[in-house]
Amino acid sequence: MELMQHGFRAMGSPCRVHLYLDEAAVGRNVMNAVVAEVLMLEKKYSRYRQDSLAAQIMAAAQTGAAIELDAEAAGLLDYADTLFRETDGLFDITSGVLRRVWDFSRGNLPSQADIDAILPGIGWHKVHWCNPVLSFPVAGMEVDFGGYVKEYAADSAAAVALSLGVKHGLIELGGDIRVIGPHPDGSPWKVGVRDPNKPEAALARLDLGRGAVASSGDYERAIVYNGKRYGHILNPHTGWPVSGLTAVTVVAEHCLLAGTACTVAMLKGEHGAHWLQQLGMDWIALNDQGQILGNLHSAQASEA
Repeated sequence: MELMQHGFRAMGSPCRVHLYLDEAAVGRNVMNAVVAEVLMLEKKYSRYRQDSLAAQIMAAAQTGAAIELDAEAAGLLDYADTLFRETDGLFDITSGVLRRVWDFSRGNLPSQADIDAILPGIGWHKVHWCNPVLSFPVAGMEVDFGGYVKEYAADSAAAVALSLGVKHGLIELGGDIRVIGPHPDGSPWKVGVRDPNKPEAALARLDLGRGAVASSGDYERAIVYNGKRYGHILNPHTGWPVSGLTAVTVVAEHCLLAGTACTVAMLKGEHGAHWLQQLGMDWIALNDQGQILGNLHSAQASEA
């Protein structure tokens, strides 16, 4: 059994697939199918492509129209709907409109007036979702799958690999990882959790034989203004960056669950750590005081 690896770029991130396969010719077909699944989902849900489903939804949203969705997209919206209700509106896939006033490539903050002008266009409760039809009573809104489709893609790619008989492998899409199974000898995959303050160090080193790990943080995009740092994770209620946690990593059975748990924890700010404790999953976080929190602190092993 040979370890085959393939690197590519998708969803704005470097990606790599590691699969143990028996025959090279068959293995290439399996690898191609796994990568094709990720690229297909990128094409379908990217807001940057005019031929994507996301673009069709955007067009309906801009005119206040309705659109009927397929079962997969409807399932993703059902998931977002549940998260919106369970998080008191913090996880809101209509909040992407805030990018119109927040440009993290520049060093300037938007004015409160600019933010106030955007806020009326935010709120999942303002759209009408009756599976499988999504309609927009308020024209000019947006629905963005970008907050969780990469994690969904990791799980979907793993499902394709499993359906083709793969028992040992790992899929990495950016910092989101889904483990299909351990190495053939039973040993786990070694996964390091990045320390945003010390790129050469790790907050934790995990041993994963199955499950998933995902991370979220405000360390890659931020504005420093008058000595204060403003991260790119925005509260949909206020339109301003959240504070409290700077990085979160969660281990779960599925990458979608791990990723959205990280996002919600970040959005909850100073209450995020307590919320993660209540979830009962394995996690590690760094707060804005530089403290390391969570049951994976100094962890050497974890099994989802």
